[in-house]
Amino acid sequence: MTLHSSIVHATVHIPEGRQSVAAVEDRFRAGSPAAPLSRGVLQRMYGLAERTVAADHDQPSDLAVHAARRLFADTDTDPAGVDLLLYAGILADMEEPATAHVVADKLGLGCPVLDLKNACNGVLNALEVADAFIRGGRYRRVLVTTAEVSTRESRWEVEDPADILTALPSLSTGDMGSALLVEASGRIGIVGSRFFANSWGWRAATLPNPYAQHRRLGHLRIDSARLVESFEGLPGKVRGALKEFGVESDDLDLVCVHQPSVPFTRVVCDWVGVDPGRILATFPAHGNVATNTIPLQLATALESGRLRRGDLVGMFGFASGASAGVVVCRW
Repeated sequence: MTLHSSIVHATVHIPEGRQSVAAVEDRFRAGSPAAPLSRGVLQRMYGLAERTVAADHDQPSDLAVHAARRLFADTDTDPAGVDLLLYAGILADMEEPATAHVVADKLGLGCPVLDLKNACNGVLNALEVADAFIRGGRYRRVLVTTAEVSTRESRWEVEDPADILTALPSLSTGDMGSALLVEASGRIGIVGSRFFANSWGWRAATLPNPYAQHRRLGHLRIDSARLVESFEGLPGKVRGALKEFGVESDDLDLVCVHQPSVPFTRVVCDWVGVDPGRILATFPAHGNVATNTIPLQLATALESGRLRRGDLVGMFGFASGASAGVVVCRW
């Protein structure tokens, strides 16, 4: 029998903490009195209403574990049956060992693990890896996890007013954890995946490693205009990949796109030829939850009845680096 892979379920853990856009702006003004910031600018520029904030003691592994435990409960999955665990978050508990070990230990797993990182496209890349492993017969059940505590990277202090635009995106991030279960199947689940990169654009959005900077804490810096430019040519390649799969955007029952802001979500929809009205908007109430954005849309669609078994799903990611990717699956 030809082996295929199928995404069985997707869950998220949404922290109880909330920070309104007004509270974010007030804290920024207090930390950067020399940098003028008009009231309501984050909502006007990004479409943010509030963002999710993890408790101070929560590590990325904790948020990933909460999501995974919910997934196990929802699917009645025995954790001992997981053959491989992947952790795809941007942020990690530590530099060494892989955060996947921490997640596995907290879940009581004894399977192989590894971290996989590619900015906000980490989860989509993890699905590609899980699909390849399963179709190759190496593993039969892969747990994909991710988590972000990005609000801790918010730049509250800006000395140079000219640098304010590169700091504002850090104020629109949110915290969250996610889990997806991918299993071997006799039917086609993951139809195909394709990824592309313009690595010359990596300077547009950076969060320096403090160890590489001689233990000086790095700051999240995003040049939004330069970031959009770094995706030059990639939207066309993504649309071409859809055609390779024999799929048109109108064929998709559910479309999920990375949502770092409301305006950028509209841009991505235009890039991939999808009406923005078809997208489940998650950014305004959660912020940019990075690698969690697509799992959040899947989980929301499942809970609301928008996603049913047999539906054709298109997942589109555009991430700093720059990279772009698409995963199409039959749910």
